[in-house]
Amino acid sequence: MNPSPVSETSAADRVRIGLVSISDRASTGIYQDKGLPALRDWLGRALLNPVSFVERLIPDDRLQIANTLCELVDSEHCDLVLTTGGTGPAPRDVTPEATLDVADKEMPGFGEQMRRISLHFVPTAILSRQTAVIRAKTLIINLPGQPKSIAETLEGVHDAAGQSVVPGLFAAVPYCVDLIGGPYLETDPAVCVAFRPKSAQRPPRVS
Repeated sequence: MNPSPVSETSAADRVRIGLVSISDRASTGIYQDKGLPALRDWLGRALLNPVSFVERLIPDDRLQIANTLCELVDSEHCDLVLTTGGTGPAPRDVTPEATLDVADKEMPGFGEQMRRISLHFVPTAILSRQTAVIRAKTLIINLPGQPKSIAETLEGVHDAAGQSVVPGLFAAVPYCVDLIGGPYLETDPAVCVAFRPKSAQRPPRVS
């Protein structure tokens, strides 16, 4: 069932987003974490909502990742959680397993679309194991570990004229958040055009 359309123009909903960077070396200070800044930067450009970020930098440990995701959903009440790192085939890459450990529902289409996008840039995209799940009323998405790959995955593939060839992952996020009872996410179309059926769209917001 589609959410009921909103009849009146209103201020943008506030959204709370959890960001988790997963890296043994960055979490111990061997090198500077680049995942959290990349996520903050992209979301800051893409979302028109007022946003509060809850950030965590943790090692590649399955139990700690799972506990962190539970904390961000159950205690911090994040509407959306994005992870970066730990999704490859190496022995220490356990982010997808930890994510599935805390899931109420798996959303495999997100991982399928991420690999579809990334294959336009690198053939090794088939080695990635990103997935997405729903826990309670929160969408949790695993993203790649490199800042450039994060932006490519979220924005999708464009031709030389700037037209979309493959939709970015984030185009489907706002409507998914609608369906699970979260806030109404509004995006800057210059960065990401969110797709919703007409029955779920709000009137354009007046500044």
